[in-house]
Amino acid sequence: MYAVVLAGGKGTRLWPLSTPEHPKPFLRLLGEETLVQRCVARLSPLVDPADVYLVAEERHLDLAREQLPQIPAANLLGEPEGRNTAAAVAFAAESIERPDDEVMLILPADAHIADEEGLRAALALAAEAAAGGRLVALGIAPDRPETGYGYILARPPARAASGPEALDVERFVEKPSTDRAAEMIATGLASWNAGIFAWTRSAIRARLERHAPDIARPVREACGAVRAGDAAALATAYASLQVTSIDYAVMEPASLEGAVAVVPADVGWSDLGSWSALRDAWQRQHADEGSAGLGNRRDLGSSNGLVLAGERLVVTIGLEDTIVVDTPEALLVCAAERSQDVKAIAEELATRRPAGKAPRETEGGRQ
Repeated sequence: MYAVVLAGGKGTRLWPLSTPEHPKPFLRLLGEETLVQRCVARLSPLVDPADVYLVAEERHLDLAREQLPQIPAANLLGEPEGRNTAAAVAFAAESIERPDDEVMLILPADAHIADEEGLRAALALAAEAAAGGRLVALGIAPDRPETGYGYILARPPARAASGPEALDVERFVEKPSTDRAAEMIATGLASWNAGIFAWTRSAIRARLERHAPDIARPVREACGAVRAGDAAALATAYASLQVTSIDYAVMEPASLEGAVAVVPADVGWSDLGSWSALRDAWQRQHADEGSAGLGNRRDLGSSNGLVLAGERLVVTIGLEDTIVVDTPEALLVCAAERSQDVKAIAEELATRRPAGKAPRETEGGRQ
């Protein structure tokens, strides 16, 4: 068994700390380790570092080499540009020379997992199910009708009381309404889609060829050309690839054919997809603090907030449900409930940035 960690991202949802030049996986957001460092560490002892591969944009490989010295340099795979997870998975499946029947785990680099031992147990169960040829997703037990996540609906009967097991998947549902999410959760058959998967190399290559040939074939041909000495082939192929997720491209249609299973898990997962999600993760770890955070900060009487400060002092007084992020390039102050809107601001500002101008880096890899 081996693991492929996907370390992509445009650096928009956690702006101004996360940027295209230094995206979320490579930031220290919850402690001394970056998210990608913690992702690799939590795989041990299930997967040895020598059996961990990382897919990231070529421009981020220096960050990966610096932060992950335990991973062999040959295991760091650079994409010419980010084209979402379908392209990244196809690239990994064609680039990594492992036996066709060996199980490949896929994990996003930027998720938070509270119960790491529970995650390893769920991954082991998923790997066992994937060895039989199915595509297996890890499903997170939902605790609220979240409308920003994708859902995985298992086929009846409901989860067995005897213990964890891999369940057949009926279909995927992307970002439902609150009422629809509540209905699905009430059935006991719904899980959040965490983007964590298990399959064999032969199984995912076959499904990519079946459901996403416009991605599978160009990537396969380009990887072959690169091995034959054409270094530019991959960049040429990537420039024309459809930008889509492995969920849309493969998992959804494969589930309708009965080829997908889900392993439900309750492991304290968060995708850290917004400042409010990061705030919530901080508060679970630091329940005794009124407003959590890092850096040179002082607070008087604030509650339910998050403050990430740099070298200069940031003082907050009497704030509620407020996010404050101070970097050399920008200062963000926003209501936690509006933190999803940060992406729109980051995208707007990116269109104004002069070509070639990148934000400055600060101590510890933060920006």
